[in-house]
Amino acid sequence: MPAKSATPVNATSEASRLLLPTEEQKRLEALESYQVLDSAPDDDALDDLTRLASIICNTPISLVSLVDAERQWFKANLGLEGVTETPLSVSFCRYVVQKPNDLLEVSDATLDPRFQNNPLVLDQPNIRFYAGAPLVNPEGYTLGALCAIDTKPRTLTSEQREALLLLARQVTTHLELRRTKLLLEQEKLKMHGLLQLANDETQALYASGRNEIFVKHEQRLMRVRMADICYIEALGDYVNIYTCSERLTVCTTMKDMEAKLPTKDFTRIQRKYIIRLDCLRAIEGELVQVDGPKGAVYIPIGNSYKTALMNRLNLI
Repeated sequence: MPAKSATPVNATSEASRLLLPTEEQKRLEALESYQVLDSAPDDDALDDLTRLASIICNTPISLVSLVDAERQWFKANLGLEGVTETPLSVSFCRYVVQKPNDLLEVSDATLDPRFQNNPLVLDQPNIRFYAGAPLVNPEGYTLGALCAIDTKPRTLTSEQREALLLLARQVTTHLELRRTKLLLEQEKLKMHGLLQLANDETQALYASGRNEIFVKHEQRLMRVRMADICYIEALGDYVNIYTCSERLTVCTTMKDMEAKLPTKDFTRIQRKYIIRLDCLRAIEGELVQVDGPKGAVYIPIGNSYKTALMNRLNLI
């Protein structure tokens, strides 16, 4: 429930007692899968459903509230302009999450022991009436609530309760469609990445027959012999190429560099480092010793890369 600030009560632990930790974790993972928390408040469909809930229940405030581990966040908000979230400790909606089959109706919060000392009741927005319909996804997890709020005590009719539950189902359906659309877009990007990877592999096969690369360094296009490269280090949008005699900073990515280097001569030993096998001098625990422009350099090796590196060495 809403408020710009509130005196925290230890309600996170109180709410946790009502659900087994494993079930609550699954619920939070389900909520996270919608990728909706902290998204832009620009969903006209949810705004319309929230407005309709307010009209049906005849309340000045209505919200689509999503209940996270520490807070409730409002994806749609009518009547509480400027408020985007409140701590879980003062939330009415957290009680809806605990009973996903029921609509929670509080006719007068000042008479309810759960809420009579709540800062949202004692101070702005001075909640008296609350009705929350659970947002239950197809897997059975409650994401939050569609709620209607008033500053005066009241009671809903049976028709209003039924309508609020129906609207909550429409909100959940809309969130489900939104999630499906996002997943399809991500799959499309993944497919594009796979196609790009296939193209990079083709380039790598071409590059493996060459013994030089050309790089743009300080407004100059320079030729670098593969045999002169000792190791390469990622640096944000740039990479440092360390040759036997100097360091060259180039605007490119490790992925592009890896595609252009012959795999028989170079290997990746960490997310940020590629080395030329001929420059490897020793492996000491989690470090590799590599020749550099100013002598030996120690580079940490990632655990996931160590086995692959050892398999490439001629061990005795």
